[in-house]
Amino acid sequence: MLTLCLTHPICLQHAGPLEHPERPERLAAVLKLLDHGYFDEMGREEAPMGRREDILLAHTEEHLRLIEGTSPEDSMEMLDADTFMVPASFEAAMRAVGAATRAVDAVMLREVDNAFCAVRPPGHHAEGDRAMGFCLFNSIAIAAEYARETYGAERVAVVDFDVHHGNGTQNIFWSDADLYYGSTHQMPLFPGSGELSETGQGNIFNAPLRAGDGSEHFREAFDSRILPSLDAFEPDLVLISAGFDAHAADPLGSVELHEEDFAWATLKLMEIADRHADNRVISMMEGGYDIAALASSVGVHIQALMRGTGTGDIPNYEDL
Repeated sequence: MLTLCLTHPICLQHAGPLEHPERPERLAAVLKLLDHGYFDEMGREEAPMGRREDILLAHTEEHLRLIEGTSPEDSMEMLDADTFMVPASFEAAMRAVGAATRAVDAVMLREVDNAFCAVRPPGHHAEGDRAMGFCLFNSIAIAAEYARETYGAERVAVVDFDVHHGNGTQNIFWSDADLYYGSTHQMPLFPGSGELSETGQGNIFNAPLRAGDGSEHFREAFDSRILPSLDAFEPDLVLISAGFDAHAADPLGSVELHEEDFAWATLKLMEIADRHADNRVISMMEGGYDIAALASSVGVHIQALMRGTGTGDIPNYEDL
């Protein structure tokens, strides 16, 4: 399998308040691991700038203008208690959007089998008309709409295993039965959405977990709720909101997963993509706030994408 990694140096310059969990060191750790020879077979590209017209597929014009207009020249602006902008933030967010749409191009045109977007800020909390939860633009929702608009994809799915519910993606997909959203996440936890009863047009499938749940509960939720509904949806394209903050070491959640759980989930999603979507898979990095756990989890996730295995025999980040 040929896997493409998309990233951009500007994403390292999106640096917020001191001690903010969504910090450049997250991406730096991932890129350090991916620079190891184990990942030499992976294709690499710089993420292009996203286009305004693509952002408007998932966001309102007013939202785009607000984010662009808030972009500071030499200071920091807080959009809410958690979400910040510094001079590099607007371009970083635009590069994240560009990574998402370029990944769609590469996968839909069969240049590669799948793609991983190593970008920040993350996106899955951004609603159609609101930035929140560290997120400015919802890159994965934009990717879904772009695939439909540009390539005529009829059914596009997003599966989200971040420890926090992707309220933004759910909000954008809510009224469209041809878009699927499935999520495992901790409840109660920010942002407070993600109940089983939230079903949209029958296209939303939430599988909330409780604090302390581990591999058994996560895999059962995937096996009983996410995978059957995704299989029945028969997606043309599978997108992954790949957040790794459900790792046991993460400071922002209390779910007890480990690297092998993320590899397992990735392989399960690849099986469905093989069955219905001609192997087309795109993964966008979302959360994950313990540096070593994030890097190692991304490593096994990409291992699964590259080689169809999740054995975990990758370099130990702590040894790099």
